[in-house]
Amino acid sequence: MAAVTMEWENRLGRRLRLRDLYILSTVVKSGSMAKAARQLAISQPAVSEAIANLEHILRVSLLDRSPRGIEPTIYAEAILRRSTAVFDELKQSVKDIEFLADPTKGELRVGCPESISCSVLPEIVGRFAEQYPAVVLDLNAGTTSEVLSRLTDRNLDVALARPVGGISDPRFGDDLKAEILFHDELVVAAGSQTRWARRRKIDIGELSKEQWILATSDTLNYSVVEQAFREHGLKMPNISMKTLSVHLRTNLLATGNFITVLPKTTIALHGNRFSLTVLPIDLPRRAWPVAIVTLKNRTLSPLVERFIQCARGVAKLLVAR
Repeated sequence: MAAVTMEWENRLGRRLRLRDLYILSTVVKSGSMAKAARQLAISQPAVSEAIANLEHILRVSLLDRSPRGIEPTIYAEAILRRSTAVFDELKQSVKDIEFLADPTKGELRVGCPESISCSVLPEIVGRFAEQYPAVVLDLNAGTTSEVLSRLTDRNLDVALARPVGGISDPRFGDDLKAEILFHDELVVAAGSQTRWARRRKIDIGELSKEQWILATSDTLNYSVVEQAFREHGLKMPNISMKTLSVHLRTNLLATGNFITVLPKTTIALHGNRFSLTVLPIDLPRRAWPVAIVTLKNRTLSPLVERFIQCARGVAKLLVAR
């Protein structure tokens, strides 16, 4: 053990510089030492010296030259893969210090799919902004897969997502930690002024000729409707539009000409604003929870912890309702 410690201190610990690793990263991203030098505002010889210093310490070649420019060797890819976490943790530590020095300031990057940004996210953001009005929230929308990918790449601090079937959802890899906030469900929705809104009982077959707006066929939104009609011995209804956009669906529903499927929380929280109502149609039950997601091996910043606290508080209120 002592020999290993001495090896680290003599060959790496005292000589490996973060600046050199950052320069290597910039060279690989730009594909050229000259471009990296311009981006870093240093001379090209200084870039070459940093790379040479790393190669001398690690005793391997880090860059290959090809007709397409400079490319990383397997050794460079290995050290940069680990360095990404190092740089991210250092960046997070600086943010932590800034927040602890002044807890009213900071920036938080949050990602979520539109089905959440149109339902529970405004409630969470509203509570968080009330407590920390000077903190900048950088909200990033996308599909669940896109959001989780950004979180894994450390381009987000925290994410909200819907793990279909629970936290065993294959999109939630080993690097991610999911905490279920509450369980949502899908409901059939229409505009409050439509003739269907006044009905206390509706047979699903009566809606076959209506203009439906659904998501694509590979989504839960589509499959629950398909299953509901199939269980009643019916074919799929007329689909006038396929879209993932909850914003578009809610706005079109307000015209009274369409029917769709939405998260129950969207109606509960924003139904009055968009003149929407839930129709008395029983859809097949599917696990569709809302979860808060973080990276397993990433220390949570004080801002992330406070955002999670707000999310838990809102979830408790929803469940109580």
